[in-house]
Amino acid sequence: MKTQISLKDGVAFEAISGSGHLLTMDGAPEAGGKNLGARPMEMLLMGLGGCSAYDVVTILRKSRQSITNLALEVDAKRAETDPKIFTSIHLLFKITGHDLKSNIVERAINLSAKKYCSASIMLGKSAHITHDYEIHSASD
Repeated sequence: MKTQISLKDGVAFEAISGSGHLLTMDGAPEAGGKNLGARPMEMLLMGLGGCSAYDVVTILRKSRQSITNLALEVDAKRAETDPKIFTSIHLLFKITGHDLKSNIVERAINLSAKKYCSASIMLGKSAHITHDYEIHSASD
C-alpha cells in the first residue's frame, strides 16, 4: 500500500491514494492553515470509522441481518502535550434495519474491534477504544 503527498499551499497537502483517489489535508488556521481540508488526525479517525463501519455492515449482511443504514459517530480525546496522540476513542454505531438482533449487532462490532479492523487494533495500542450501538427499526 502506498500514497503520495505533495505540498499544495501554506501547510495544505494533496494526497493521492494508491487506488488513485485525491484528497486535501490542511492545518488549522491558528497553526498556519487555511482550512482547505481535513486535519491529518481527523483523517485517522475517519479511517478508523470507515474501517469499522465496513466490517460491521459486511458481518451483519453475512449474518442475514436486514440492515438498511449505518451511521457512525466517532468521538476522540487527545493528549494535551506533544505528541498529542489519541488517548480515548468512542464509536457509536446507529444501525437501522428490519428485525435486527442485538446479539448479532454486538457480535459484529466486537469482531470488527478485536479481529478485522486493522485501524482499530493499531490505534488501540495507544488509545482506550470503546463501542456503543443503537438499533433503529426501518420504516416499511
